[in-house]
Amino acid sequence: MTFDLDRDINKRVHFIGIGGISMSALAQILLERGYKVSGSDMKSSNIIEKLKDKGAVIYIGHHADNVLSSDLVVYTAAVSMDNPEILKASELNIQVMDRAEFLGAIMKGHRYNIAVTGTHGKTTTTSMISHILMEAQVDPTILVGGELDLIDGNVRTGKNEYFITEACEYKGSFLKFYPYMGIILNIDADHLDYYKDIDHIKDTFEQFTKLIPKEGYLIGNTEDERVEELMDKCSCNTVSYGFNKGTLQAHNISFNHKGCPSFDVIHKGEFLFRITLRVPGKHNILNSLAAIGSALALNIDKQHIIQGLLSYRGTHKRFELKGVKNGVTVIDDYAHHPTEIKATLSTAKNYPHKRILCVFQPHTYSRTLALLDDFAESFYDADEVILADIYAAREKDTGIISSDKLGDRLREKSVKCTNIHSFKDIAAYLEANTREGDLILTLGAGDIVKVGEEFLQL
Repeated sequence: MTFDLDRDINKRVHFIGIGGISMSALAQILLERGYKVSGSDMKSSNIIEKLKDKGAVIYIGHHADNVLSSDLVVYTAAVSMDNPEILKASELNIQVMDRAEFLGAIMKGHRYNIAVTGTHGKTTTTSMISHILMEAQVDPTILVGGELDLIDGNVRTGKNEYFITEACEYKGSFLKFYPYMGIILNIDADHLDYYKDIDHIKDTFEQFTKLIPKEGYLIGNTEDERVEELMDKCSCNTVSYGFNKGTLQAHNISFNHKGCPSFDVIHKGEFLFRITLRVPGKHNILNSLAAIGSALALNIDKQHIIQGLLSYRGTHKRFELKGVKNGVTVIDDYAHHPTEIKATLSTAKNYPHKRILCVFQPHTYSRTLALLDDFAESFYDADEVILADIYAAREKDTGIISSDKLGDRLREKSVKCTNIHSFKDIAAYLEANTREGDLILTLGAGDIVKVGEEFLQL
């Protein structure tokens, strides 16, 4: 089935797992365009209450009767095929579509689809581009995987031809999209519960590049060898970027007292302009170069690029300052992959601190097991590591891997590391063992942010 936003306006669309960050965004787009929307989830949340206020019918719990009045049912990758709503929809011959396919169908209605992909940095780069396009007043539709203050949430519905979204590589989801512009930030080993190995991952990214039309653009990070290889094979227009190679380069880099960079943007050997960022970290220079490359390809005026990036102050859960108590700073970050942890700790090193206490919650058993050796090498920039239990997400505990085993590896590497199994106990440990000038980093894609919040309330 092809889904037409204008033709199918009278259809009722039902979302299984409507409370999720991506599913809620799709539901909101439909609501704001006049669709009848229903959905189900296991529990209520602020997101669900906002959808109710916009007119969505929400069911708590998954039941077959929830889909009876639906014309189309959309589900996420986390929903199993024995879900009672999927089974009932199939029984009644109601069209069933996964989230990625549905998002691809929505993208078809726009001319300039910008799909931001890569193992790390998607939310930040999507947010940076969003700031630039909003500064340029091109009225884009925006789908971002985090809370962005600029749009008061994670979605904005525009009325123009510009559509910008994160493009997740998990299970090859982004192969169902229709990008005019694809941005590949990096290619790293991840989601090894689905992918066989890094070659399988790279091959899937190569398939993604083939979705870009000849007149479209591939923006790629040439600091990443795998991305650089794909750039050489691509038949569309390309813009490469990096520190010392690529079409776009960052020169004369400096950092302020909070680790936020300024740099000259060099395009094909010539100075274009100087950029100042209000988010810290060397990795964000590369993210901003990707945003600059996309904006230049779209012929956005350079002043809009400069001001758009200057106005970006970060996305929630991306090196987000949560508070300060008795001189102890608490920052939360989404980092849950070894490469991301290294980048975040490197950023923290340039942030004012006396000691860095890193509270890490591993995300999924499969990732922790597959990348155990890499995780063991990721925490050298922390003065102390406190490990919470693994956040299971969509997985079940088989007993093969645990946070304790990761802790043993870290201690073997002479990293000061303590395993603590409850958030309450971690917060109490931090209360007893921190002093003025310390920086607490809570890292992970689960709910570890609660530890920092609880510490601030003690």
